[in-house]
Amino acid sequence: MTDAVVVGAGPNGLVAANLLADAGWSVLVLEEQPEPGGAVRHDRRVDPAFVNDLFSSFYPLAAASPVLGALRLEDHGLRWSHAPSVLAHPLTDGRCALLDRRIDTTAASLDAFAPGDGAAWHRLHEMWEQLRPDLLSALFTPFPPVRATARLVLRLRAAGGLRLARTLALPVRRMGEEEFEGEGGRLLLAGNALHADLAPEATGSGGFGWLMAMLGQTYGFPVPVGGSGALTQALTRRLEASGGQLRCGQRVTSITVRDGRAAGVRTADGRMIAARRAVLADVSVPALYGELIAPEHLPDQLLADLRRFQWDFATFKVDWALDGPVPWQAEQAARAGTVHLADGMDELTRFAAQIAMRQVPDRPFLLFGQMTKADASRSPGGTESAWAYTHVPHEITEDAGDDGITAHWNTTDQELMADRVELQVERFAPGFRSLVRARRILAPPTLQALDGNLLNGAINGGTTAVHQQLVFRPVPGTGRPETPVAGLFLASAGAHPGGGVHGAPGANAAHAALRRHRPPGLARAQRLLTHRDRTGKKR
Repeated sequence: MTDAVVVGAGPNGLVAANLLADAGWSVLVLEEQPEPGGAVRHDRRVDPAFVNDLFSSFYPLAAASPVLGALRLEDHGLRWSHAPSVLAHPLTDGRCALLDRRIDTTAASLDAFAPGDGAAWHRLHEMWEQLRPDLLSALFTPFPPVRATARLVLRLRAAGGLRLARTLALPVRRMGEEEFEGEGGRLLLAGNALHADLAPEATGSGGFGWLMAMLGQTYGFPVPVGGSGALTQALTRRLEASGGQLRCGQRVTSITVRDGRAAGVRTADGRMIAARRAVLADVSVPALYGELIAPEHLPDQLLADLRRFQWDFATFKVDWALDGPVPWQAEQAARAGTVHLADGMDELTRFAAQIAMRQVPDRPFLLFGQMTKADASRSPGGTESAWAYTHVPHEITEDAGDDGITAHWNTTDQELMADRVELQVERFAPGFRSLVRARRILAPPTLQALDGNLLNGAINGGTTAVHQQLVFRPVPGTGRPETPVAGLFLASAGAHPGGGVHGAPGANAAHAALRRHRPPGLARAQRLLTHRDRTGKKR
């Protein structure tokens, strides 16, 4: 019998398993797919000479995460690489907003749109520097983050109090209009807000766009050298060095509950695997409460709330092997690892509105990745390993374009949508399509088949909108990794603080499991030692 079973070998599951193994627990991780990583994997199936990430690629939250930093994954082979610039948002008239780790370069880019906008960016960055330590602490610790929040409130008060809180709660369109005269700064904020499922008019999208932009300003958008799966490999090597076990190709079909406590799991081949202390689930919220746990073990209110659970947008992705660098009209875009493609704020709003109306967008907003630009090992010299993804509705009623794309995502639909994506790139980089050596289409059902946690490719474990965050995540009254079943902990992006490769949900679940089994006397002794270390004297 093992101390803990972790269901799912995504980054959160692997972080949780590492922390439990560090504490001396015996740990077994079970993964449905033939390889670990969840949405952090790469392959060479587009072209053997090219490395392409299957899902996520750029990791600003990983770079900022104290959880991953404490694991010292560099000791287990992980290396990071950066593109010359972080992010670009070109327009079809040749102008381009550029986010660069050198803040003066970012500011100069925005001044080209409107003099004085560079100074406005500096002011937003100063606000970030004031709030950053406690904001990140609050983000990466279990909810409610009492101490970090108390410190953050003091910093907010010093930085402007209610006025600053109001700014961060604004829709990103309004925030951009208040902070910038020109379009450049507005686009950097709004494009970053749409990394999640936050429309430009959504409450709180300004704060999220500002957070992502400032993470890029401070930490960049780094990539693992050799492919995104290098991060998974480092987590796996570290786990195995600590005595943990990983078994792939093992689908968990149910969690066994005895006397109100999680006692283990059952796999698709009928085996029962017992867990002495805990089961940690790095799975989606609907999968945990709707499939793995029998309903008689759950409160009626939770089951009712589960029917209101909202996924983030579905995703459509195309990977390419390109024979040369992308021929951007805006030269600055050639320096950036990530490129946002939408011709202005109104086009972003139009895109989000079409999704809200369950239409396939006719001019999709694209996140475009230039991976060889960020990591030269991804493809032969003079070529580019690239990808783009966009969002689509989960339920499609019509195509806003003229192609008649349906909700079936058959081969015809996939090819038509991939062509639409390429034509959107062509608007900003004429001649792009002539460079395509090979392409791979990852439609919503394909992404889900590759990672069952991603319903139709929804990458954030549930909407980022305010009604499903903090104490509302994953359902009202939760916000923590503990579940109604003793010894069972939610360790996926469905738990606070949500999506992004930072490891916090897995770490929070592991710490919750460890607290449950910490002897009361030891817990008090540790608190006393912490107090003595902080004050330098006995209490």
